Amino acid sequence: MDNKNYVPNLFGSMVFNENTMKERLPKQTYKDLKKAIENNSELNLEIANVIANAMKDWALEKGVTHFTHWFQPMTGITAEKHDAFIQPTADGNIIMEFSGKELIKGEPDASSFPSGGLRATFEARGYTAWDPTSYAFIKDNILCIPTVFMSYTGEVLDKKTPLLRSMEALNKQALRILKLFGKDNVKRVTTTVGPEQEYFLVDKEYYSKRLDLMLTGRTLLGAKAPKGQELEDHYFGNIKTRVAAYMEDLDRELWKLGVLAKTKHNEVAPAQHELAPIFASTNISADHNQLTMELMKKIADKHGLVCLLHEKPFEGINGSGKHNNWSLSTDLGENLLDPGKKPEDNVQFLTFLCAVIKAVDEYQDLLRISVANAGNDHRLGANEAPPAIVSIFLGDHLEAVLESIENSSVYASEKATKMELGVDIIPKFTKDTTDRNRTSPFAFTGNKFEFRMLGSTFSVSGPNIVLNTIAAEALEQFADTLEAAPDFKTALDDLIKSTIQKHKRIIFNGNNYSDEWVEEAEKRGLLNLKTTVDALPHFVDEKNIALFEKHNIFTNVEMHSRYEILLEEYSKVLNIEALTTVDMVRRQILPAVTSFMKELSDTIISKKSVGLSTSCDMEKGTLTQVSTFANKLYEEVEKLNTLLTKAEERKDAYDNANFYKSEVIPAMEATRAACDGLEVLVGENYWPIPTYSDLIFRI
Repeated sequence: MDNKNYVPNLFGSMVFNENTMKERLPKQTYKDLKKAIENNSELNLEIANVIANAMKDWALEKGVTHFTHWFQPMTGITAEKHDAFIQPTADGNIIMEFSGKELIKGEPDASSFPSGGLRATFEARGYTAWDPTSYAFIKDNILCIPTVFMSYTGEVLDKKTPLLRSMEALNKQALRILKLFGKDNVKRVTTTVGPEQEYFLVDKEYYSKRLDLMLTGRTLLGAKAPKGQELEDHYFGNIKTRVAAYMEDLDRELWKLGVLAKTKHNEVAPAQHELAPIFASTNISADHNQLTMELMKKIADKHGLVCLLHEKPFEGINGSGKHNNWSLSTDLGENLLDPGKKPEDNVQFLTFLCAVIKAVDEYQDLLRISVANAGNDHRLGANEAPPAIVSIFLGDHLEAVLESIENSSVYASEKATKMELGVDIIPKFTKDTTDRNRTSPFAFTGNKFEFRMLGSTFSVSGPNIVLNTIAAEALEQFADTLEAAPDFKTALDDLIKSTIQKHKRIIFNGNNYSDEWVEEAEKRGLLNLKTTVDALPHFVDEKNIALFEKHNIFTNVEMHSRYEILLEEYSKVLNIEALTTVDMVRRQILPAVTSFMKELSDTIISKKSVGLSTSCDMEKGTLTQVSTFANKLYEEVEKLNTLLTKAEERKDAYDNANFYKSEVIPAMEATRAACDGLEVLVGENYWPIPTYSDLIFRI
């Protein structure tokens, strides 16, 4: 056996993880580090110096020469600045050093990252600070140290800091609840996440000929291919050899970084695939998902492929999402969302379940906002992803349990049934108590909730900041009520029953894609925030600001800055898409169409000039159709360009975003419709860009 490539030896080989720390740190230093992490206490510089030196020695042995503070600004991707380990000596030589001070703190330029007005361009200083709860790792021959990112004046400029704060807030309130159940031995409650990542693969040669894919990540023009996903033959189908080789390399590189890549398969749409990891703590999962997306792109390039992570790369076939599987676990290994065999008797589970139901109902708007961007607007509500209406799927079993509690009736437990297939040799197994619902945005799936509204490009930090915080708020209210009650059991029974009665409107087990549900949701008073522009203003509603301030997640100023960042990002994305559309139509499509029309005209003239009696109906008919579409395309693209000029005049961020939604997007769609009409008429040799058939089938 090749020990180097043996997966257990390979896994985590590029991570300064528990095993490496135990081997390389003095026992007391290791204990001090673990104690600081467990107690959320500060590490002193002396300990940091020892850890930094061990990290450096480990990295040097692997050929590393530089380190970086690896952080996650509001761009949604990661950032890094590389510094060498070298330090000059008095005799003109160098030594390789890495101090505790360098480990703990870095100073990247903060002026060029999104800040929503928190930082002026001339205010450049920012700080990164080491996050000891996420392991350092080696990527691209660089020692990467996961860090938080803040401004000189202390405002949060990243996604990791509020995520860590939200995890601490939830831990604090969950421990209060567990203490009421007599579980004083539990020291910590951690949220865990397993984000399933969908993506597309296309051939690099075709990609490089599509300006829209290169600049925006999605096709702004393009007629549907004769075949799409209607035969349902791609889902879980045989993986093509080239794709399988890519997936194998991806797994190996992820395993080296300690990412628990577990499952891979073809998704519903042609050229679409999915990777699913095993659960890890939310902070580490967020870091790992950022690494996963980065490696997906890098490794695709090595295989002559391009990985597309946009939510909707192709019109007419499914886009890509990211399923955020969220749960709660104690340091003793107990999953607090595990209902057990008899959930009707598991009062602790019902308490946490009801807290989540209450949280989701009261903060539907924040969950919707956490998945809002221009790309994801193409998916939500499009019969390929959950609608923009937030609801909870519990399944028939749990819903029946809650109904019996609400009605003070005895729950008639269903007996476990075996799956009978009529073939004796096939082993029999117990059927689950409920089916799954792929249309639900927030579905209970056995011992976790699957938040299915995320777009594929999203950092999972944002949605989990919201989930953790709203759950912490509900648990705090529960704890306040129960701690003050003279009789815990009576108070708990009343609390669970009243919570079900007040918040059952958010529970829906039916088809979320149906028009009937949209009508029913409106009757129930549920929000239907269809677009990003509809949703974002609710972020700075008074109740939401109060929530985040109360739990020390964001300040009022930080929330308004993020509101501005999200609005600006929406407008900038659409501006780039619209400009790219104009550029492609003017410089590629119309010249190609003109050449095709000239050939048709020349053919007609040539036939007539030699006195051919054959009909020119085909040439004339085609020329008429092409000319009509070409004139329409010219008209629409000029309208679009005029609107972009008007957009530049708008200074208010919300007004500008709303203009792009209501005016620019329809103009882009009209331009596309005319262009796509031309694509099916113009000869293949004349059409200047690869078609959908090229992109999604030729791999």
